[in-house]
Amino acid sequence: MAIIDVIIPAYDEEKSIGFVLRDIPANVVRQIIVCNNASKDATAEVARQHGAIVVDEPRKGYGSACLKGMEYIWDLEKSKQPDIVVFMDADYSDYPEELPDLVRPILEEDFDMVIGSRALGDLESGAMQVQQIFGNWLATNLIRLFYGYHFTDLGPFRSVKWEKLKDLGMEDPDFGWTVEMQIRAAKAGWKCTEVPVSYRRRVGVSKVSGTIKGTFLAGYKILWTIFKLW
Repeated sequence: MAIIDVIIPAYDEEKSIGFVLRDIPANVVRQIIVCNNASKDATAEVARQHGAIVVDEPRKGYGSACLKGMEYIWDLEKSKQPDIVVFMDADYSDYPEELPDLVRPILEEDFDMVIGSRALGDLESGAMQVQQIFGNWLATNLIRLFYGYHFTDLGPFRSVKWEKLKDLGMEDPDFGWTVEMQIRAAKAGWKCTEVPVSYRRRVGVSKVSGTIKGTFLAGYKILWTIFKLW
């Protein structure tokens, strides 16, 4: 039986994190690690109330929070480390109940990484801004052009073999985290695939796509990461 742990970066998501944790299939995962990323609200308290392990990362940034979650797992005894790590967002835009679909290709077909593709799945109207959809299209086509790997999305909902992930050299502290993982996986020759996932409007306002500044910085960092790692 594969051991599956979940890492959830969270910044001021007290209104949504409880729903996310409630919907994660308890019979599939071993533990859920919520990475409290300098939240000013009750995100950490709500997460603990729902049975999650909470680790604090005061340095702001999506990637910083994910790295903190990896650090927590890395510090476990090797015999207690998971087989698979699943990443998902804390804003309830993903459908946590689809997690079994996300890990199945690893369990049954020995894939190294599975991306939950919103482009292939059921995308609720208004769940992604036009600039997000275009940015995903541009970034995935550049990855295909430069690195020879075909992805349709940079979706945050993804599963990865832990033994592969821990040696991948992830380091991006913010917006470039997801694309960095896909590029490094391509360069390492990983066996990757995608599965369709559903995606809805998030609870609350996005800190990235909800602002012009956030959208610009995210787009710039994603493109910069693609060219930097080439």
